[in-house]
Amino acid sequence: MKVSLNWIRDYVDLSGLEASELAHELTMRTVEVEDIIVQKETYDKIVVGLISELRKHPNADKLKVTIVDVGADEPATIVCGGCNLYEGQRVIVALPGSYVRWHGEGEPVEIKSTKLRGVMSYGMICASEEVELGELFPASKEAEIVDLKDFDVPAGMPISEALQLDDIILEIDNKSLTNRPDLWGHYGIAREFAAIFKRELKPLTTYTLDTNLRGTKDALPITIEAPERCLRYAGLVFTGVDAREAPYWMRLRLSSAGMSPHNCLIDITNYVMLTTGCPTHGFDRRFVEEEIIVREAKPGETLELLDDTFLELTGEDLVICDAKEPMALAGIKGGKKDSLHEDTTELVLEVAIFDAISIRKTAQRFNIRTEASARYEKALDTPRADQSLALACDLIFKHFPAAKLLGYEDVVAKHTEPVVIQVDIEDLSRNLGRKTTVNDVRSILSALGFTVTGDEILTVTAPSWRSTGDIEEFCDIVEEVARIIGYENFAYIPPVVTMEKAVKQDSFDLERKVREYLAFRCGFREVFTYPWVDDQLLEAVEMADADLLRLAQPPAPEQSRLRPSLVPSLLNNARSNLRFTDNIRVFEMAQVFLPGHELTPGTEEKLPLQPLNLAATIVSDEDQGVRVFRELKGILEELPYYCGAEAFSFGSIRKPGWADKDVWLNLVTNSGEIIGNLGLLSKKAMNTADIKLAQMAILELNMDKLAPLPSRDNIYRPLPRYPLVEEDFALVVDEEISWEQIRSLLAPMVRGLTFVEEYRGTQIPDGKKSLFFHVKLGSDEKTLSSEEIAGKRAAIIKQLKKNFGAELRQ
Repeated sequence: MKVSLNWIRDYVDLSGLEASELAHELTMRTVEVEDIIVQKETYDKIVVGLISELRKHPNADKLKVTIVDVGADEPATIVCGGCNLYEGQRVIVALPGSYVRWHGEGEPVEIKSTKLRGVMSYGMICASEEVELGELFPASKEAEIVDLKDFDVPAGMPISEALQLDDIILEIDNKSLTNRPDLWGHYGIAREFAAIFKRELKPLTTYTLDTNLRGTKDALPITIEAPERCLRYAGLVFTGVDAREAPYWMRLRLSSAGMSPHNCLIDITNYVMLTTGCPTHGFDRRFVEEEIIVREAKPGETLELLDDTFLELTGEDLVICDAKEPMALAGIKGGKKDSLHEDTTELVLEVAIFDAISIRKTAQRFNIRTEASARYEKALDTPRADQSLALACDLIFKHFPAAKLLGYEDVVAKHTEPVVIQVDIEDLSRNLGRKTTVNDVRSILSALGFTVTGDEILTVTAPSWRSTGDIEEFCDIVEEVARIIGYENFAYIPPVVTMEKAVKQDSFDLERKVREYLAFRCGFREVFTYPWVDDQLLEAVEMADADLLRLAQPPAPEQSRLRPSLVPSLLNNARSNLRFTDNIRVFEMAQVFLPGHELTPGTEEKLPLQPLNLAATIVSDEDQGVRVFRELKGILEELPYYCGAEAFSFGSIRKPGWADKDVWLNLVTNSGEIIGNLGLLSKKAMNTADIKLAQMAILELNMDKLAPLPSRDNIYRPLPRYPLVEEDFALVVDEEISWEQIRSLLAPMVRGLTFVEEYRGTQIPDGKKSLFFHVKLGSDEKTLSSEEIAGKRAAIIKQLKKNFGAELRQ
């Protein structure tokens, strides 16, 4: 959104404040300012030129050589291709060293003295788009340059001075305005500046609507048949108006805000919207039959818009109608027939408040976004219409002296109730992290339009323009006070952090390991696809008739259903990539969406079931079907081992719809539950999905059913500094002595211990068995000598004999 500081100055004194300071403070306290445009700098070295002579170009029929007075000692020779040049014409001249947009496109380019078809040209005579004045001076045909015949200014005067282009424009990020409907007009921004810099906010207008004109015989009756979608509708009937041009100052402000001027009536409606943030619209009284009805459209009704677009309306659309037919798409765009025309003499002025969600849905359905719909979608308050009514009337009477208000109607279906919040000053100070007083809070909130009563426990009443979803609870008041104080004025208090052992989440570790296994060890590429699927692909996997979840606003009619499986997404991926390669190895791990519901933790919100699935495919030549199936089966068999998951088995229990009738398997847990499928894509599925000359092996696995194995704690042991010695032991022990008992006894005495075998035979007495194992002996201080090795070996035998009665096998 573009904000004119000259416009803002109508409502708040900004003297002594630089544009950079204004932008910084507004960014830190309210909304993000993305850019500052200083018009004088934009038009540096661009001046008014007076054409004194026109000559034919000797080498080009479409070019002319002009002699132009640019206020210098000598006139400038400029080659120009303008179609509307004449001697004595005042034009805009870009002198060498200035910057313009060539034909209104691309980045600004520097103007230099240069030869054009053999003739030196010392500057450029500009069209409006080339100096970013397309809205102020719209061209009626190609190659038309700006004609300044209405400006009695001397040659050489800077164009910024001649055209009063002395404004500073702040470009505000629209995303930062999303929850602030009050800031979609200049008066709302002026209120913020007044609060930030502690300056007086001037009244928007002093005009007061004459209530005696309400319901007169000339007023149009108004009926709101959809009170939940239209909160307020006012219609005022004026006579004595016409399609004259708006005053230059108004056209200049509209163009500075990015809107094109039209005529005075239309410009007033746009000016009011850009000032108050509440859109208005004008109808030609001649075409409004008997009354105004705000209702939902009837099936079969159509509407031709101002841009010649025909809409086929449904009952989901809110329309403004007269006694016969729809006149406008409510809150979005007017109809061609009933809107203002060049010969309009009687005006019906609409000032209305519509439901935000209703406007947003209709705008999305028809893909029509306008300045009006953008504001209505943010949720406007009903009292805002009073500001627009008063300002519109004030402007109409000032610029149409013969205008007369014949009558009006104003119907309110639902008032915007101000939000009331109780604020404990101690709680507020504690949440702010600094001591604040009642007077400070009262001063800050009052400047923002809040009403504050009470002492220690304050009753804060939000203004209507902040009560449509912006201000709702105590924390919102904390934010209001904090941002006006300035976040940079709060002392930094470092948080107290206690470092604790990280929580080990085996399920997340398993997901990561599966991804790494497929990507690093098996050579797959991970893909990410949209959650909606094409009907054709659902038919390919035999899910087209299933009860699936649908999107309220699908990206396309044939993509209205959410995926119940990842297999359709893999088919789409393969279909797209087979144009470029014959071999594909991809996988996706993502949620699928199934009917049913689960509650969001801590809330009563119901969501669809969203299990996490893994799907992978290997695509190869059409004669490689068995090979790719076996390869994918081998990858699955190794997955539990490499990823630390409980093993599963393969079985043939229930064939997936997309699989070949002979080449398929189910993945089955130890409890007999099917957790996935593996198979070769059937010929029918490939034909339906339009996949040709290839074979696809596909697996799909429910990751939520794949249980991770419990992990152990690993202990770091450094590598030995001195060589280790390996010794073999063959012991005869009683049958009931286990290897675990021997391992537990010897582990503290050795550097390594490995079981080799257990033997029973004719050489071993009854009730006995032979255990054969390796041990590793070593020292952290030196290499062991033969005597030391023998001593350690003897100590091991001694302990085994003492504890288990073991004897060395001979």
